[in-house]
Amino acid sequence: MSDKNTKTEKIQPFSAPKGVPDYAPPRSAAFVAVRDAFIRQAHLAGFEHIELPIFEDTGLFARGVGESTDVVSKEMYTFADRGERSVTLRPEGTAGVMRAVIEHSLDRGQLPVKLNYAGPFFRYERPQAGRYRQLQQVGVEAIGVDDPALDAEIIALADRSYRSLGLTGFRLELTSLGDSNCRPAYRQKLQDFLFNLPLDEETRRRAEINPLRVLDDKRAEVREMTADAPLMLDHLDDECRTHFETVTGLLDDMGVPYEINPRMVRGLDYYTKTTFEFIHDGLGAQSGIGGGGRYDGLMAQLGGQDLSGIGYGLGVDRTILALESEGVAVGQERRVDVYGVPLGQAAKKAMAGVINDLRAAGISADMSYGDRGLKGAMKGADRSGSLYTLVLGENELSNGTVAVKDMRAHDQQDIALSEVVSILRAKLA
Repeated sequence: MSDKNTKTEKIQPFSAPKGVPDYAPPRSAAFVAVRDAFIRQAHLAGFEHIELPIFEDTGLFARGVGESTDVVSKEMYTFADRGERSVTLRPEGTAGVMRAVIEHSLDRGQLPVKLNYAGPFFRYERPQAGRYRQLQQVGVEAIGVDDPALDAEIIALADRSYRSLGLTGFRLELTSLGDSNCRPAYRQKLQDFLFNLPLDEETRRRAEINPLRVLDDKRAEVREMTADAPLMLDHLDDECRTHFETVTGLLDDMGVPYEINPRMVRGLDYYTKTTFEFIHDGLGAQSGIGGGGRYDGLMAQLGGQDLSGIGYGLGVDRTILALESEGVAVGQERRVDVYGVPLGQAAKKAMAGVINDLRAAGISADMSYGDRGLKGAMKGADRSGSLYTLVLGENELSNGTVAVKDMRAHDQQDIALSEVVSILRAKLA
């Protein structure tokens, strides 16, 4: 006997994890356009692709990124695997690239080693607009040559990557963080200044480990206290000053606009000399859309040769937001070039063969399913954004033809089924 009062419990659907964005159509077209544009510009500059693991030994990031950084101390997704090894979802790309270069002896050939990567990175941050726990980046690394001309190339490449998308409302901020020769003396001057301030315990501890990080504190009271702090740019030795002046001179020659920001502090400890960030004020608080710098000494710190390097990471997520803030549309809305509309079972079988042949010829194609009538199927053709729609019914089948509708010119002609692939290939060339 059934219980009429028994109600079936509704199954609640799942949502994406907090702070992890989905890119579903049609917005996914913008994601692909931004990512691929960044990759294309890197390849035009001679960078080769490297595919990195999603997770690495935790020690790689602790040693490479710096234990005093927020990334390592607060934001990493770290867990023990089944072998009780501590592994971490990658929070950034440079340390992993450097590990791969050392492991595969890529530094034993022609220098610089120029590598490009793309994909998701993970940081446990407080989610807000433009600040995600899974962030998408495209990065480049050039390893093995300490040449200011390479610095300028990398910065110009990042600038060109943004401009290739039509983005204009951004600015480039630039500074130098010195090197192991001049930074120790500056570090002491900065610590002497900071230790005379009424810092809270956590900030004072940070000043002991890495005093530069205090200059990056976003709290108004700390920024006010450090307004007169000594700046690295004023304490460069002759070599670092000459390096920086050469970089800025080359950027001037290439017509790359920039602003010098002597208070810039990047969020990772490995940066030396040239350091830069791209800012877009249309994003609000999370205004950084990409950046990078030189990291001389990192390779030796990770067990390799003592070779220099420079690179950047461009944020795909924030670039999409920046484009939207400027009203710039990117990404192809058209799903396919050709859409097939079969009317009847025999026509569906024939159309499936035509669609397969079109795809084999390199033409994007789709067709109507579900035995819809002509009116409903044509709505599907409109939604696909196709340039040409093929209509195949009983009359066309008996004549060995297919009706080809030009969706832009709104005209139609009958073409022999045996010639439709070659004719459409010519039309789409």
